[in-house]
Parts: sequence; structure tokens; C-alpha cells
Amino acid sequence: MITIDIHPNLFSGDLVGSFVVSWHGFFTFVAVTVAVFLVGRWAPMKGIEPDAIYSIAIWAIIGGIIGARLVHVIDNWNIYQDDPAQILAVWSGGIGLWGGILGGFIGGATYAYFAKQPVGVIADLTAPVLPFAQSIGRIGDIINGEHCAKPLDLFFGMRWEHIESPAALCASGGPTTQDYVHPVIIYEIIWNMLSMAVLWLLRDRIRPDGMLFALYLALYAVGRFAITFFREDKVWAFGMQEAHYIALLVLIITVPLLVARARFMKKVVTAAADIPERVRGTRAQRRRKDR
Repeated sequence: MITIDIHPNLFSGDLVGSFVVSWHGFFTFVAVTVAVFLVGRWAPMKGIEPDAIYSIAIWAIIGGIIGARLVHVIDNWNIYQDDPAQILAVWSGGIGLWGGILGGFIGGATYAYFAKQPVGVIADLTAPVLPFAQSIGRIGDIINGEHCAKPLDLFFGMRWEHIESPAALCASGGPTTQDYVHPVIIYEIIWNMLSMAVLWLLRDRIRPDGMLFALYLALYAVGRFAITFFREDKVWAFGMQEAHYIALLVLIITVPLLVARARFMKKVVTAAADIPERVRGTRAQRRRKDR
């Protein structure tokens, strides 16, 4: 069994006044920094200036924060309906990763479009980075114990024992019950790493531009849909949670798009290889006619 007894805050008010930094916030900052750095470094290979990536990243981050908070508030409206002012209190915690991903894409893509930058190319550059960045951010979730999960009586079950851990508010897995639960975030990190490997292998091999990012969304949706069955968030309908329905919506959009438009470079290379043969054949026919 895995037991975690770490304070959920990296810095608390006792150390630096009223300023608080949670492990989740710290690793989220690291994740975003790594993602922006890598995409900015790879951008020149596609003829894009790193400064353009940094400008797009600002709007992607803003969109991600808004989207992440919106998804969380919708899922927990019973908490915020009596005190709407708390909706803006992002520093108090409470975000939804699906909202961060989709909101970040909308914010970044919108800015890139009006800045006349290639949206599809930039989206594809970010695709292999995002599962890696998400996994970094999820390390903070593991320490904090922020996600409620179903009980598990196996050697890899997890329990959070610190009295201030958010897991204390879960139906199981916190200091109130001392139950071990499914390590849902570890499941997600494993899936993210597998997805990253697939995306890395397919980079520069799938066309048209934007399809690699669509594949990233589809892969994450499949994994998140399955893993969410082990979580204990609010059930919306038919035994499924908010993340289930967002994943289904993403799959409804991305799978037909990939089936209809995605093409692998192998076909393009084969077609290109046939061009000299056709050209030589045409020239030979012309010579025969001239004779």
C-alpha cells in the first residue's frame, strides 16, 4: 500500500504571510514552463519565430485558466450558487483539466489566427508536449490528494493521511475513513506517457496540419473516459460524471475528423516517388511521337 503524509501546500501562511503555494500550483507552473520552452525551441524548425509562440502561450494560458475554472464551477455549481463571488477565487483551488486543455486551445488558436500564424502547425507542435506537461502537473495532484477515487484493497492502493489534505473531504481515501483507493492520477500519467510515445512517433507523418493535435485529443479522451470510472466525482446521468461527457463530445468531433481527413506521410511519399516515373513515361511518349 502507498501512504502519503505530506502537507498539501509547498508554502503556507506560517512561512510567508498570506501567500500560499500548493504542490499542485507549483507543478502546474513547472508543467506550463516546460511546455512553452519546448514548443518555442521546436518552432524554428517549422519556420516560426519563438517570440510568436511566447505571445500565443500567454493567451493559451489565459484561456486555459478560464476554461479550467469554468468546468470546475459547472461541476460544483451547488457549492458556488449561494456565493457566486467565489467563482473568481481561482487561488483557493478548483480547476478542471478538460477545461484547461480546451480553453487553452481556444485562447491560443484564436490569437494565432488573428496574428496570421499557422494554427494547425503550432497545434501539432504542442501535441506531443501536452501529455508530458500534464503528467508533470499531475504530480502535484498525487501529493495533494485532490481527486476522490473508489476504494482499492491491493498493494498499489493509495491513502492520504495529512489532516489538511483535500482527500479528507472524499467519501473514501482520506483521514476521515483511512481507506486505500485507486491511484487514478497514476493511471492517467501512465496513459499520458503511452499517448506521448504514439504522438512522438507520428510527428511529421500525419497530415494535414492539425491532425496530430486532433489525435492527441482523441487519445486523451479515450484514457480519461476509462479512468474516470475509478473516480468519485459527482454523477451527472447514467452513472457517468462530467469528464465522461466531455470525453464523449471530444471523441464525437475528433474521430470522424481523423477518419475523414487524416493521411499518413507514407502515402504522400509513395505518390511523390511515382512522379518521376510518370514524367519519364510522358517524355518517352513525346519522343516516340516526334519520331
